[in-house]
Amino acid sequence: MNQSDLNYLCGIIGGMCGIPTRLYKSGKPVFIHNAVDLPADPIVLCKDEIMAVTGHVGYYVTPDFFYYGIINYKDYKLVIGPARQLYDDQTLSDLAFRLDIPPEKTAQFTAGMKSIISMPLESILQVMIAMNFVLNKEKLGLEDVVIYDEDQERLRQAMEREQLNKTIKQFDAAGDAVQHNTLATEQTIVNIVRKGDVQALDEWAKRAPASNAGIMAMDQLRQVKNTFIVSATLTSRAAIRGGLDIEEALTLSDSYIQKCELINNISQLTNLQFLMVRDFTQRVSKVRFGGKSKLALEVVNYVRRHLSEPVTAEHIADHLYMSRPYLSKKFKEETGETLTDFILKEKLQEGCHLLAHTQKSLAAIASYLGFSSQSHFARTFKKYLSLTPMEYRRKHS
Repeated sequence: MNQSDLNYLCGIIGGMCGIPTRLYKSGKPVFIHNAVDLPADPIVLCKDEIMAVTGHVGYYVTPDFFYYGIINYKDYKLVIGPARQLYDDQTLSDLAFRLDIPPEKTAQFTAGMKSIISMPLESILQVMIAMNFVLNKEKLGLEDVVIYDEDQERLRQAMEREQLNKTIKQFDAAGDAVQHNTLATEQTIVNIVRKGDVQALDEWAKRAPASNAGIMAMDQLRQVKNTFIVSATLTSRAAIRGGLDIEEALTLSDSYIQKCELINNISQLTNLQFLMVRDFTQRVSKVRFGGKSKLALEVVNYVRRHLSEPVTAEHIADHLYMSRPYLSKKFKEETGETLTDFILKEKLQEGCHLLAHTQKSLAAIASYLGFSSQSHFARTFKKYLSLTPMEYRRKHS
């Protein structure tokens, strides 16, 4: 099949799926079909990882659960993506920020990304499997599409796999004699997640007891996946009880389960499971407000989801269907600080993280956090932290 035929195939796939489709030859782009108007192509953030996929059919899932399907054919690579099942404004704003999209074009980028058809990764892979048959004359099923997940390998090295295997992977199909001793372990983890106690989770993992899960499948891989799904359900519900937004918790749970189903390596599943539990725990830790009321948690959740917008007390009051004076009064009574101070504190906390861990300019950070100007951000930063942003960066980067 020549390049003209491949261009035609990319156009057909892109038009059918409503998702950007690209063709590379020897690593260089030669064709793109994109009905979406985007100021920047998100693939630039993960092109190296995508180019590293060498199997006939593969996929790459970004840390924020955008995914790409990949076909390799001779010197060509066909890539479809990014896609996602849910597109929320904060995630898209974060993506635009990482892509260095100017503030005046962020709305265009967000609208363009939202116009990409929502599609499960499994559906994209089914399309890729069909195209692979056309190109490589190879009959594959979804269960055959496995790639080396570099993210999971990095996690494996960081999290001491031998300890994780003790805590999560004790799946020996020993028949009726298996002892179900997981209840205490489950309750411990659920309570840690609900409290958002990251330190307790890390300490627990260092000395976690071995546990045997009840047999949920005769195949060991299916057993691990079923246990993962149960863990995702328990963990997401615990996070909701801890104050995490329901939609955020359930969406995150679904995303982890989708990735679980597309991994056929037990070690990677084990590591992903611990990553999931820690992710939920960290998110609860961030939203919990010293054990304060449901109102305070709702305010925290709202501010977190709108960090890149100019959040005001009026916006939060409208969202919670109450008057601004009443919300401000109740929030001050329950937390001891004004709503305005809290909003600024959350934004400046994120600003500290960006200053210490990225090379983004002050203007980009100020715009991303919804400040009216770089000088406004700098004045506010110094007022609350007694350092200028650049002094903070030099001290903590």
